[in-house]
Amino acid sequence: MILSIAPTFEAWQAAARGLLRDGVPPAEVEWREAADAPVIEAPPPGSARVPRQFLDVARQAAGATDPARWSALYTVLWRLVHERRELLADTRDPDVRRLNGLAAQGRRQVQQAEMQEVLALEQQGGGAAPFVPKGAGLDELRAAAARCEGCELFRRATQVVFGRGPTGARVLLVGEQPGDQEDLKGAPFVGPAGEVLDRALAEVGLDRRQVYVTNAVKHFSFVERGKRRIHQTPRLPEIAACRPWLEAELEIVKPQILGCLGATAARAIFGPEFRLLRQRGQFFATRWSPKTIATLHPSAVLRGQDDAEQARLYAMLRDDLRLMAAA
Repeated sequence: MILSIAPTFEAWQAAARGLLRDGVPPAEVEWREAADAPVIEAPPPGSARVPRQFLDVARQAAGATDPARWSALYTVLWRLVHERRELLADTRDPDVRRLNGLAAQGRRQVQQAEMQEVLALEQQGGGAAPFVPKGAGLDELRAAAARCEGCELFRRATQVVFGRGPTGARVLLVGEQPGDQEDLKGAPFVGPAGEVLDRALAEVGLDRRQVYVTNAVKHFSFVERGKRRIHQTPRLPEIAACRPWLEAELEIVKPQILGCLGATAARAIFGPEFRLLRQRGQFFATRWSPKTIATLHPSAVLRGQDDAEQARLYAMLRDDLRLMAAA
């Protein structure tokens, strides 16, 4: 059968769900993409469940330009459902290698496009810079941030979520962005990830009340799925647009220890070439602090596939926080 879809992950996902429901194997589908393809109504999710890792990689692969990517995606999806759920762990499998290659291509293409947006933003003097009052203290910055329209995220978020903590904090932690609960309550790390962070801080002897906690992006980026708002990783232009707020916080607090929670925060501080899993747990000198270190975001612990993996990820986070406490 020939199946035409719009060249988006969402269009492929809707079509793939229907094919899985009807038991159509990959060999019987010829995928074609067309911008004017009719919208396919996605059936309700069936009983088949796939690892979150596949959805993440599939979204990245969808950003590639190879027209064969839709067939490659469906082949791996079919095998995950009908053969073995652990397929993605077999990096030598030809279909998995193909999928990972497409995902890498998609990431590169998205990053190149976003970098062009960042350059245009910087050349035009856009982003949050016009909204940041010069010489302001934290309270003034927080009040000014509530009026920020430096990127499009402010249009859908409930409110800005500015940093919290003492001005002279020895330790400053930077996360990625507010989550659903943070967006509703107006404070950073007050949702499930915040509970993980609080537990780890307590175990290593860091008093949360004495730590300044903020995010690289101050508004909640999300996609709606039914009644739920699902976290969406901020784009590079959104991170760049919000950077003046983070820099203003760092200039005022002047932390002795600067901790980056997760890849987005680490790249906001160290640059786009930073690799979290290879470089976490090491101190580096940056313009913001003589001791800057990156670790996992607490939400990574919650995304662990099972109790054993969650325990392993939590131990990594806790051990890196212990380094900060002892520094």
